[in-house]
Amino acid sequence: MRIGLLIYGALETVSGGYLYDRKMIEHLRARGDQVEVVSLPWRNYAQHLADNLSRPLLKRLEALDVDILLQDELNHPSLFWINRRLRGHVPYSIVSIVHHLRAGETHPLRYRALYRAIERIYLQNVDGFIYNSQTTRRSVHRLLAQNGQALVPEVVAYPAADHLESPTTNEVDARIQSRRRATDPLRILFVGNLIERKGLHDLLAALAQLPKKGWELTVVGSQDVDPQYANRVRQLAIEREISSAIQWMGRISDAELRDCYKRSHLLVVPSYEGFGIVYLEAMSFGLPVIASTAGAAHEIVSHDENGFLTEPGAVTMLADRIDLLQRDRELLQRMSLAARRRFDEQPTWAQSAEKVYQWLHGNW
Repeated sequence: MRIGLLIYGALETVSGGYLYDRKMIEHLRARGDQVEVVSLPWRNYAQHLADNLSRPLLKRLEALDVDILLQDELNHPSLFWINRRLRGHVPYSIVSIVHHLRAGETHPLRYRALYRAIERIYLQNVDGFIYNSQTTRRSVHRLLAQNGQALVPEVVAYPAADHLESPTTNEVDARIQSRRRATDPLRILFVGNLIERKGLHDLLAALAQLPKKGWELTVVGSQDVDPQYANRVRQLAIEREISSAIQWMGRISDAELRDCYKRSHLLVVPSYEGFGIVYLEAMSFGLPVIASTAGAAHEIVSHDENGFLTEPGAVTMLADRIDLLQRDRELLQRMSLAARRRFDEQPTWAQSAEKVYQWLHGNW
């Protein structure tokens, strides 16, 4: 089968969504499909909307020699009207890979109606959906007012975390047991690009409520995606007088990330996620997770079992959960063991990608 994949920027971009796309494409190619990547330049939302008036882009898409065009839903502002013009006029089907909806994020009130309208038009003009979670699937159905009934073919293929070559279950269990009665500070890890949606500002505000000698924080993630926000959180740490307990790592290699997971006790990323591959990554190393009730984290994190779920912006609640794990190392141990068991239950990338392969070949 001849397949196209339309994305912004480079497929090697560091994020959970791009990792998902890469893993799907690697598997499709390994199974014999021909895959052509079509890249559009990253710009702002208004400029992306203007792509719909681009005749060269329309002609480029009309000329694609593919059976299916996969589109990362992130590209919806560039395609919401072009897709409407393409459907019925090109020989290929259009399938959207939906990681999470922009309309589901927190935005200023003046933009919310616009984002919902644009995204709804885009979703109405594709021939099928690949979702990364049941939560994402339900969010699309709600926006389209489908009441759970699929109007076009769709499949849920969960992300995995076996790409990081985590230790064996026995190795993780031994490491967890070794820190059972440790009295050293709780080593907290945050992994994610420094953008507001990831909630680092809430984590810093929560930590500022706790004794500084009780915790250490390592922040891993690019500071170049939103430099203004990155500067804001660093300034927040200075103002709250907690900078001395924070290590800012920036973007690092997979090997360095593995080392960070091995050194840490707990992952805290209180963000809105369509799934949250980072939570599985942490669990593969035996780290409990504190995540947000917003988004799909609840499909990975079982509250009070392998971590905690806190309400968005509930800084005091977040602080209380961190403090509890700092004081109760027996609880930390139980949650650590449960976290690794949760990772072991997750499908591998190969299994999820094969599900997509079979679905594509069975429907088109």
